[in-house]
Amino acid sequence: MFTIGEFARHGRVSVRMLRHYDATGLLRPAHVDPLTGYRRYSAAQLARLNRVVALKDLGFTLQQVAEILDGSLTTEELRGMLRLRRAELESAVAVATARLVQVEARLRAIESEGQMPTNDVVVKNLPAVRVAELTATAASFAPEDIGPVIGPLYDELFRRLDAAGIVPTGPGIAYYEDEPDGTGRMIVHAAVQVSAPCQDGTVRVWDLPSVGPAATVVHRGPMDAVVPTVQTLARWIDGNGYRATGYPREVNLECPADRDDWVTELQAPVTRV
Repeated sequence: MFTIGEFARHGRVSVRMLRHYDATGLLRPAHVDPLTGYRRYSAAQLARLNRVVALKDLGFTLQQVAEILDGSLTTEELRGMLRLRRAELESAVAVATARLVQVEARLRAIESEGQMPTNDVVVKNLPAVRVAELTATAASFAPEDIGPVIGPLYDELFRRLDAAGIVPTGPGIAYYEDEPDGTGRMIVHAAVQVSAPCQDGTVRVWDLPSVGPAATVVHRGPMDAVVPTVQTLARWIDGNGYRATGYPREVNLECPADRDDWVTELQAPVTRV
């Protein structure tokens, strides 16, 4: 048997926390001396303590922890619950990380106002190109809405092309249109250059029309951080006698595993004012 101090050390929790668990009925001592009131714990109680701490750290309230532990859950059922909760937390971390990237992009845009060079903007005509594509809808044109849509869309596009035996012959080209219902939602097109038609109709293969002229600039890094580059392009268009006539296409020139090394050309269709 362990004193409360010894049990706290072995369980890597505080004595105060053990007293709280006792008061709430979550983890009562194996024995309490009726004269002194000293609490004693058994080694077997470390298993319940581990479950209490794990569930609490995963965001469950103490009442929920008690309901879970007193519900006669098997070890496998508890393990399954923990895995599910872990997946939820990992998803929340991923969302928070993406949001942090977008905040940093906005900060860079603010800090670099009037400083980012625009001499890398090139006006050129874009030829028509045959592409295979899939489409989906995003809530808006904001990076946090586009990213979760276009990534899985490209994964599915390449899966279907592989199943059809079609090998891409050029880079991926993402382009966007307003949803005609006026809700502000975006139609997201995930396309890649191909030369062969798709016989089974699992993807749309067509000739993406030519564009001329288009103001283009190269963005380096993840698309979550594209805002400063987009705004540099917008300032150049406004300051050089042009007006944008649509959303920029995004041509994936290089897409290595490390997203910080991505190279993407933004191609905004423009017309002379």
